[in-house]
Amino acid sequence: MYLILSITASLFIFVVFKLLEKFEVNTFQTIVVNYIVAFSFGFLAARDSMAINSIVDAEWFLGSIIVGALFIGLFTMMAWTAQKNGLSVASVASKMSVIIPIIFGVILFRESIGYQKIIGIVLAFIAVYLVSAKSKTTVNFKKNLMLPFLLFLGSGISDTYINYLQHTSISEENISVFSACVFGFAGLIGISILAAKKSGNQLQLDSKSIPGGIALGLLNYASLYYIIKALQSQNMESSSFFTINNVAIVMISTLIGLWFFNEHLTNRNWTGIGLALIAIYLVTFA
Repeated sequence: MYLILSITASLFIFVVFKLLEKFEVNTFQTIVVNYIVAFSFGFLAARDSMAINSIVDAEWFLGSIIVGALFIGLFTMMAWTAQKNGLSVASVASKMSVIIPIIFGVILFRESIGYQKIIGIVLAFIAVYLVSAKSKTTVNFKKNLMLPFLLFLGSGISDTYINYLQHTSISEENISVFSACVFGFAGLIGISILAAKKSGNQLQLDSKSIPGGIALGLLNYASLYYIIKALQSQNMESSSFFTINNVAIVMISTLIGLWFFNEHLTNRNWTGIGLALIAIYLVTFA
């Protein structure tokens, strides 16, 4: 259930980014509002367990600052990629990074890696490539290589570090507190950037960013919360979780792009979706 909820929240994040472009909403301002909303939601959810001294002294406190900085950078890159290169390219660039947390999960936490899971992971990579390889699209990967590559690398590092923190310092009781701190620090960074632009007369506030930020903030909080809850499940290894989570997001976001944003699917894409279903089955029941 936590896996399904994290996938659902992540999918709607990509959809919101496409809608921001459609309605010409300022993306960065929406992202800043999103983090303020996500922090507020996490603060309310954790109000009974929040004590400033205990938060600062917590093992995960420095980690929450690092994750917060990663989040606002990745969210901005994800939005730009979805708007400039398309929904499927944004999901592929961020979700291909699954290999990074899988490798670290096997090496650091000695997670199982049998033949069936290896075959599933290999099929997942082939599926992701086939789903993203579109002949009728304006995307030029050579021309726009830097942004997808940074999104790939940053997403992998972020997922790996969150997995490390939940193994070493995040308990069941402080998931909400940790999440609130992550979003709070991301929001502070965003506010600082907006304040610098305002002082240089380079900022024009967009009122449409508020409703978009509220929707994005609730989805963002839910995504992080359910990722950690899923990783803490006794029956869910991180290598399995990240493979199923990422492949499902790539596959379903591609279908959403087809149905709602008029993105074109080739026979190669449909083959990739079929392989993705096989890969999810193999990894899930390995």
